[in-house]
Amino acid sequence: MQTKNFTHVNAANQPTMVDVGAKAPTRRVARARCRVVLGEELLARVQAGEMPSHKGPVLHTAILAGIMGAKRTSELIPLCHPLGLDDCKVTIEPDGPSALRVECTAVVTGRTGVEMEALTGATVAALTIYDMCKAFSHDITIESVQLVEKTGGKSDFHRAENL
Repeated sequence: MQTKNFTHVNAANQPTMVDVGAKAPTRRVARARCRVVLGEELLARVQAGEMPSHKGPVLHTAILAGIMGAKRTSELIPLCHPLGLDDCKVTIEPDGPSALRVECTAVVTGRTGVEMEALTGATVAALTIYDMCKAFSHDITIESVQLVEKTGGKSDFHRAENL
């Protein structure tokens, strides 16, 4: 078995940013997802657009928040490289009778991957749903935040579809 080391620690065991300057830019894509469990009644209200908000419709606002979150990932995660994303898409779809599936796909042509951007985008969208629905119920959960796939770097990753 290959020994792995943490990437953000130098030889003196101090935090450090990873030097990606010698890497060749490649097209990198990452997709992450999570699940927001609202309950059947609240999900029906969200889908019907029955929840008035000055922020706008719940799902549209969450999509915008997810994209904005992905774009600002380097401001939230220590030592994360700032990336000019080529593309970022957030989708929100029903997942059974009581939940929503939130998915974020981030794309960049660069020297480092976009996994953290995809994970941040999905999570921020889910948190926005929670924030906008909490007046109706605090019994909302965000589950199974996970990287689904990534391509374009040193190694690709594909998770078996289980959510």
